[in-house]
Amino acid sequence: MSLYTKKPKKLLILNILEILRKYTDENHRLSQKEIADILKKEYDMHADRKAIRRNLLDLMDCGYEIEYSETIRKVPVRDKKNGEIVKDRKSGKAVMEENALWSDFYLKADFTDGELRLLIDSLLFSRHIPYTQCKELIEKLENLSNKYFKFRTRYIATLPQDRTDNKQLFYNIDVLDEAINKNRKVSFEYAEYHTDKKLHSKRKPDGSIREYIITPYQMAAKEGKYYLICNYDKYDDISNYRIDRIRNIKILEEKGKPFQNLKWSGHQNLDLAEYMKEHIYMYSSENVRVKFRIVKPMITDVIDLFGKEVTFSDENEAYVSVSARINERAMLQFAKNFAPDVEILQPERLRNELKQELEKAAAVYREENENEKRDSN
Repeated sequence: MSLYTKKPKKLLILNILEILRKYTDENHRLSQKEIADILKKEYDMHADRKAIRRNLLDLMDCGYEIEYSETIRKVPVRDKKNGEIVKDRKSGKAVMEENALWSDFYLKADFTDGELRLLIDSLLFSRHIPYTQCKELIEKLENLSNKYFKFRTRYIATLPQDRTDNKQLFYNIDVLDEAINKNRKVSFEYAEYHTDKKLHSKRKPDGSIREYIITPYQMAAKEGKYYLICNYDKYDDISNYRIDRIRNIKILEEKGKPFQNLKWSGHQNLDLAEYMKEHIYMYSSENVRVKFRIVKPMITDVIDLFGKEVTFSDENEAYVSVSARINERAMLQFAKNFAPDVEILQPERLRNELKQELEKAAAVYREENENEKRDSN
């Protein structure tokens, strides 16, 4: 005997809810008869319209947002004792009464299709979640909508295979979340790729695996990667580590270092929004006030990266100067990426450092050209 024939009354309300979740939305609605047909076909359950309507009302009373249309119609009044139609004594016509007919039921989902698609796209374009776990998450998100949404996701581009190989990602997140809440240090191994295209734990010069002991402060996603903002125990500065590169993490008994006591913290608590704005490439180094000149078509890119708090000055037809507080290494990388459209003006020390790095890069190519000329002669 099936489960449905054992406890049909208790399961009826759950099955109706499942039908609404699976088959309905604003553009796909069901009548009470259609619900009854699905109950019979897919659940081997028989329910009349009164039972279905009663259970729909119970679901609404429980807080489920079930929408429907209501039509008022006139129906003959029937005698409660014998069921016969009551007639007016004078006219002999049937006595009529108004009756509300409910139909076009649908369940308002917790997420719209657009919201679910946005979440799925975020997973598709994220590179810090392992491939198999990403597929599982997408399937769970699909199940939050109805069958029509799942049908459309067949046309989403295939997931790329070159994602992180570390299957401990979600475990790492759970452990770090607990450590942050308890203000405890953690230890872990940190992995890097070798030429065999596999992750290997970093090692000391003597060949032993290096252990990292850190105080975790916050986790943040940046450019498709998941980072841990923390303090490496040997120093009093701020470090960033890829969470998908962390292995064999453990919570320690030792209390963590307060963030405001660290170098570069400004003796303030961590402001994540400000930190992410200053660390556009998630490099760990000092934050400084930088002035740089850009070509004017880059104004949009600068605002996207640094926010609207930047200050513009010395504008002419071709160029404009920008002032912003930013991480030193991130600024160097930004200027190298967009050279010669970006020129660091201040501080002088940073300008000279960039100049030296660009000269080294240019020397490599000059040497290559000279070698090609000698070979051709």
